[in-house]
Amino acid sequence: MKPNELSDRLALIEAQGLYRHRRVVERIRGMHAVADGHPVLNFCSNDYLGLADHPEVLAAFKRGADSYGVGSGASHLVTGHTPAHHALEEELADFTGRERALLFSTGYMANLGVISALVERGDWIFEDRLNHASLLDGALLSGGRLKRYAHADVEALQGFLAECPAEGQLIASDGVFSMDGYLAPLPVLSKLATQANASLMVDDAHGLGVVGPTGRGVLEHFGLSASAVPVLVGTLGKAFGTFGAFVAGGEDLIEYLIQRSRTYIYTTALPPAVAEATRASLRLVVEESWRRDKLRLLIQRFRSGATQLGLHLLPSDTPIQPLLLGGNIAALQASQGLLEAGFLVAAIRPPTVPEGTARLRITLSSAHEEQDVERLVEALGAVTDI
Repeated sequence: MKPNELSDRLALIEAQGLYRHRRVVERIRGMHAVADGHPVLNFCSNDYLGLADHPEVLAAFKRGADSYGVGSGASHLVTGHTPAHHALEEELADFTGRERALLFSTGYMANLGVISALVERGDWIFEDRLNHASLLDGALLSGGRLKRYAHADVEALQGFLAECPAEGQLIASDGVFSMDGYLAPLPVLSKLATQANASLMVDDAHGLGVVGPTGRGVLEHFGLSASAVPVLVGTLGKAFGTFGAFVAGGEDLIEYLIQRSRTYIYTTALPPAVAEATRASLRLVVEESWRRDKLRLLIQRFRSGATQLGLHLLPSDTPIQPLLLGGNIAALQASQGLLEAGFLVAAIRPPTVPEGTARLRITLSSAHEEQDVERLVEALGAVTDI
C-alpha cells in the first residue's frame, strides 16, 4: 500500500460506518465512569463480577508492587518467573481441575501460542465461524489447514472430520461466543473429537468465573470432565478483573508449551503484582457466589424488560446481551444516543461481526444495580426503532 492511499481508505471506512474511535474513559467507582467528558454508567465492560476495583484485589496488587516492583523484567524462562506467578498457576490448575496451568501475557497470545505449538504444517484445524479473532489468527499463522464450519453446525464439523486425514486434527472453539453470548455445544464437540481421535481446545474467556454453579465455566455448566476438553484457555481480564491469560491441561501439554510456544518463550512475563492481584480475585470468585447470583438476577431483569419493549435481543443467558440493529449507522447512532443519555454501550460492526448484523453489545456486571438496568432498558427504548 502506498502512503498516499491511506487517506482514501480511511475515508471509505468512515463512509461505510466502520470507522473506530477511541474514547477516553475514566473509571470512577464500580460501573460509574466518565467517557469523553460524559458521566456514564458503563454497560460494555467485561468486568462481570465487579472485581477490578475490589479493595482486596487492589491491596494485593499494591503488596505485589512493593515486593516485586512494577514489571517482571524478563520472560518466564529467563528471570521473570516469580513465586507469585508460580502460586497463581497452581491455584488456577486447582480451580480448573487440571494438573497444571501456564500463564500468558494476554488471551490473544495464549491462543496464538497454543495453536502454533500444537499444529504442524499440513495438520487440519476446524473452527466455528464465530470464533474469536485470536483463534482464527492462530490457525492462519500455524501453517495448518483451516476449515471453518457454520456457527454450532456440528453436522458440518462431523463431515469435515470424516473427509480430512485423521492424523493431526485440532478442533478449536470459544466456550462463550464473545459477540453473541451463545454457549458452544461442547458435549457434542467433545464426542466428535473423541470419535475422530482429534484434540479439542476451548477458549472459555467469557465463561470462567461466571458460567456454572461455582463459576468454573462452560465445562461445569455441561458437566464435562477435564478429559473431555484437554486444552482449556482462560483470560484474567474479564470475570477475574485483572489482566493476562492462562492455559490449563495435563503435565505433558504444559511442558510442551513451555518448550515450543513462541508467544510464551519470547515475551516478557506478566507483572508479578498482577499475579498477586489475580490470586486475590480468584479467591473472591470461589468464595463470593453471591456475585454470580446477583448477575443472573440482573440478566433476567434486563431480558424481561427488553422483551416487554419488543427489543430484538439475541437468545443469551450470559452477561453478554447483544441487541441486533443490522445497519452500521443505526448501531452508531444508538450508541451515541445512549452516551448522551448517560450510558456507555459499544456499537459492534463488521468485521467483528458478519455484514448486516451490527449491534449494541450490552454487558452486565454484578457491580450494576437493578435500577441501573431498568434505566438502561428505558433508554434503549428511546434510542432504537422498536
